[in-house]
Amino acid sequence: KGQSGSSTTNGCTLPQQRDFIPLETNSNHNNRAGGRGGVGEGGQHQQGSGVAVLWRGLTDGHPNKRKRDNKASTFGFNSSFSNTGAYDGYTGTPWKDRNYSEGIVGLHEEINDFYKYISPRPEEEKMRLEVVDRIKGVINDLWPSAEVQVFGSFSTGLYLPTSDIDLVVFGKWETLPLWTLEEALRKRNVADENSIKVLDKATVPIIKLTDSFTEVKVDISFNVKSGVKAARLIKEFKEKYPVLPYLVLVLKQFLLQRDLNEVFTGGIGSYSLFLMAVSFLQLHYREDVCSPNINIGVLLIEFFELYGRHFNYLKTGIRIKDGGCYVAKDEVQKTMMDGYRPSMLYIEDPLQPDNDVGRSSYGAMQVKQAFDYAYVVLNHAVSPIAKYYPNNDTESILGRIIRVTQEVDEYREWIRKNWGSPSQNDLPLNRNDVTLFESQQLDACNNNVADDDDDVVVLPSAPNSKTSSNSSSPSPSLRSSPSSSPLSPSSTSTTSTSSDAVSPGALRSPPPRVHLRAATCRRRCFCPLMLSVGLPSGL
Repeated sequence: KGQSGSSTTNGCTLPQQRDFIPLETNSNHNNRAGGRGGVGEGGQHQQGSGVAVLWRGLTDGHPNKRKRDNKASTFGFNSSFSNTGAYDGYTGTPWKDRNYSEGIVGLHEEINDFYKYISPRPEEEKMRLEVVDRIKGVINDLWPSAEVQVFGSFSTGLYLPTSDIDLVVFGKWETLPLWTLEEALRKRNVADENSIKVLDKATVPIIKLTDSFTEVKVDISFNVKSGVKAARLIKEFKEKYPVLPYLVLVLKQFLLQRDLNEVFTGGIGSYSLFLMAVSFLQLHYREDVCSPNINIGVLLIEFFELYGRHFNYLKTGIRIKDGGCYVAKDEVQKTMMDGYRPSMLYIEDPLQPDNDVGRSSYGAMQVKQAFDYAYVVLNHAVSPIAKYYPNNDTESILGRIIRVTQEVDEYREWIRKNWGSPSQNDLPLNRNDVTLFESQQLDACNNNVADDDDDVVVLPSAPNSKTSSNSSSPSPSLRSSPSSSPLSPSSTSTTSTSSDAVSPGALRSPPPRVHLRAATCRRRCFCPLMLSVGLPSGL
């Protein structure tokens, strides 16, 4: 793994590629031209039964192969082609069925296509609702007066094909009936017997299980109201920032395939990631981040730059309330009990200010490194010299940091065959009424492309800098207006200065680059250059 070479499968020689595709590779061009792979042997349909046969995926025919817990993981992604014989021309970019414009505009177009591909489909919601109904049936048989509610990504529409379902059961018990429900789920064969676990010692006790028929993962908690409230908050922010679903789904896939998305393994959970994205938009120097004509490619690179390079995790925390601001961890610690201190990734819960959402993300620095990697790769991929790469016209820019495994693609096809309606138009069920504009509708400022007579690509800098000529001065956008927040105002508390909010040196002038200069649009909003012909030295 990670070595160049070749291997032979069924008489065909296949290239041995790295897990993270290098820039010069020609393996991630248009994907749909070759075979899509179809469904696995387990993906057969039971006519009239209403329930599909168990999904077996790529483990069929390989009895000694351990079934992966994360179908979306790209660990050993390329070597698995030769080991499973499942190559079939699949390159991991099923959303890419056309060529895109050059540079940052092409990245914007590709993110739109990825969003359309990865967004929940009607048949996927139908399948998940059946899973919820089966579990509800078991709960209602045990406790007829109990109320079951769905929260999390399934209720907000921001879920990936393999995301879990979060359920909360409301009722009256002297002690939480975790083991009673676990036994009932086993007896009714609702859960895969080897998957069901009771985490009764966790901060929030839950039952974790995998549905026997669909392999959808489910987390069940009891009498926890915060999850339902958080789902309502997420929907409010989705309405305020139409770009959020696009940004969040790309970021969730980015972390999921690297196994950095689970809090109990040290990664960043969905709620933490969402709040980081909200804070990024709240404190963005540009006032039109709420507009649907924003370039999502620019925002994605800026997000990776902020949290991968500039954000000072040691001294700074994130606050969402009252329009958003950064908070000094020293000030936060003064309000905490003796012996406690803010976590490395301190994110104040907007619904419960004394709750640190990121307290369990002990692998936050690993996530930071992944964000930094993505920034370097995308930064290079959209630079003007990228057009001179071999096969650049057919390359996937987004595919340099994100891949969808063949197992996930086949799993979605299996769902479509078993739960899809012949009359369906296969439209994404993204529950987001606002669609981002195509590249032709992006205005001159948001598109971040210089005029024909310019020789540079104009792209905004990180959210912390206002101008390249005076980037050492504090940004006035560090705190946005409290009236812009969907949350109710609360008392004002001390925030960190701009120098503490980012790493030392982050607010200084950028390293020397080729043709570094800036441009001003008609509305006189300043758009400093972030990308140029070359990368800073040392990258």
